[in-house]
Amino acid sequence: MTTLTTDPLASLLDRLFAEAAVSSPMTHPAVAALSPDERARLMRSRTDYRDLYGRLKDFPLAVSRETGRLLYMLARGRGVRTVVEFGTSFGISTLHLAAALRDNGGGRLITSEFEPSKVARARDNLAAGGLIDLVEIRVGDALQTLSVDLPETIDLVLLDGAKALYPDILNLLESRLRPGAFIVADNADDSPDYLARVRGPANGYLSTPFGEDVELSMRIG
Repeated sequence: MTTLTTDPLASLLDRLFAEAAVSSPMTHPAVAALSPDERARLMRSRTDYRDLYGRLKDFPLAVSRETGRLLYMLARGRGVRTVVEFGTSFGISTLHLAAALRDNGGGRLITSEFEPSKVARARDNLAAGGLIDLVEIRVGDALQTLSVDLPETIDLVLLDGAKALYPDILNLLESRLRPGAFIVADNADDSPDYLARVRGPANGYLSTPFGEDVELSMRIG
């Protein structure tokens, strides 16, 4: 038995995934009014992404159940103790990572989210799951919040915020990634500069697509 598969967390995750399944942001008028080209532009913009994510502030933007389980397995399998997450949303991915830390005997998870209403929801979910003591949620622009007071070494990174910022967030964290550290990037196809970097043979990573929407990378240098 694991923290992930027993209550209170198991039933909490069932509820959160069920809510996410019926809450499609693409049907919201503020998003549906955007053309596909404009949505793609906002997703990849380094300056206008706040407009898109502001329209999505009431939606969980959750990882899939499969990606959540992958996060837990990677963290457990490597005995991870330090995790940095970019993009908390309602905390579904955070719950999986914190569960792994609990089952590894403890650790520190730093996560960053710029939308205050989502931070409040994430804190409530982490408290309900009995994992809030392992998590530090930093509120604001991750380019600032993740630029200070980081662990000496980072074992695992999840990138699941504004896709255009993936290379910038990696810049902030890269010097602290221990050899063998995993970087999981959700929806990485929307960040071609990031993909070019982690897939470039000379840049110190091994990287491969995983499933339909995840890039799994490992720091090797």
